[in-house]
Amino acid sequence: QNHGFAVRASSLAGSGAEVTHLSINDNTVEGLLHKGLRLFSVQYHPETYPNPDGSNRFFDAVFNIIS
Repeated sequence: QNHGFAVRASSLAGSGAEVTHLSINDNTVEGLLHKGLRLFSVQYHPETYPNPDGSNRFFDAVFNIIS
């Protein structure tokens, strides 16, 4: 991870956003989901996520939002 900026989880209180991903290296926020709006964010490269399904969950979420 090499990010110049990161969200502090404590700054999300009352915003409607929640942390969905944390870095295993330093526990910084890597993903957010807004509970009231149809938006989410990740701060990594989802196309390189190493698991049996690859990045299917991420892109399925994108397609659900835009469809």
